[in-house]
Amino acid sequence: MNNIKLIEREFYLEQLEHTKRTPDIKVITGVRRSGKSKLLEKFIEKIKSSDKNANIIHVNFNLLKFEQLQEYHKLHNFIEDSYQEGKDNYVMIDEIQMCENFEKAVNSLHASEKYNIYVTGSNAFLLSSDLATLFTGRTFELKMFPFSFKEYVKYYNSTDYNTAFDSYLEEGGMPGSYLYMTAKEKYSYINDEVFNALIVRDIIRRYNIRNVNLLNKLVDFLMDNIGNITSIRKIADTLTSNKIKTNDKTVGKYIEYLCNAYAFYRIRRYDISGKKYLTTDDKFYLSDHSFKFARLGTKNLNIGRVIENIVAVELLRRGYEVYVGTMYNGEIDFVAMKQNEKIYFQVADDITQEETFKREVSALLKIKDAYPKVLLARTRQKEFQYEGVRVVNLADWLIQY
Repeated sequence: MNNIKLIEREFYLEQLEHTKRTPDIKVITGVRRSGKSKLLEKFIEKIKSSDKNANIIHVNFNLLKFEQLQEYHKLHNFIEDSYQEGKDNYVMIDEIQMCENFEKAVNSLHASEKYNIYVTGSNAFLLSSDLATLFTGRTFELKMFPFSFKEYVKYYNSTDYNTAFDSYLEEGGMPGSYLYMTAKEKYSYINDEVFNALIVRDIIRRYNIRNVNLLNKLVDFLMDNIGNITSIRKIADTLTSNKIKTNDKTVGKYIEYLCNAYAFYRIRRYDISGKKYLTTDDKFYLSDHSFKFARLGTKNLNIGRVIENIVAVELLRRGYEVYVGTMYNGEIDFVAMKQNEKIYFQVADDITQEETFKREVSALLKIKDAYPKVLLARTRQKEFQYEGVRVVNLADWLIQY
């Protein structure tokens, strides 16, 4: 059987490395099949090579040999029995939600102050919002995403970034799909094995959802409207008009479940002139754009929206708070904020036509403050400036970080 090629995901490994000496419980979160378990394996390799005094206790609940530990007393006792006095004892637990009442075992181990603890889990069962209540100790959450374009290039050893981006646009960042040779096989894996069998199934189990048809129709609607301003009430009205009985309260709950499982990211709006956050009508982006192709097909594809999705996820990956910018006279695709940093982004596919270029850049020029303004597009040429706006080739920007 072919195994997926492993690459060092330095961006995440560095973050894990920085936490080695902290007492926090380290929790790796992210959409299913984004590489959390493989990251832990790579981290274990690095510890073994750098810390000769390490005792690594690794429990992977994906493997049948650990099935007997799916009860928290047994998990706790196994780890305690594996402890070695005088060693640096690391506890690594994959898919921790498969152990019932796992938090009791982890909290007890953490309270003993003998272990450096790392866990991964299915996000419908291990929510960011739940970490503070699940674990009595401090937690450090590492948010993991599917392969970035930079990681995709590394995986395939690509040197022609523009051509590689055309492929990434079609394939996406779910590394398990790279083992399949045809687009049909890749999309079948992404839709059947990842999205339906793991993400949707987790949500149905976690929240005891009975109206599975409504959940699926909602997923289709959100995928079909990536990058569009979306009102929960309008979604409910649209589904109802299509003979799917629901209401805005149920739709709002189901969307929350999908976001909790990192199937989608909700991007809220920010009033640029009023410098305030708006609480109505958000945009939604997929954690990986390949989910849309795999589920809905590639006909009638709005490439601009797909590129927008890639940029939204990349900004989140880089640690920005991301908003849709609104002004009385228009909209900016993204306002990215981090500490004292703020950057405005406009995203487009093709700006070779002067009319398209002027339209995209004019939206940025309407903003009167001094924060950086960037127009990202598939220019396939070197970066240039236009009246203070940086115009950057999208593939180059994705590689730069």
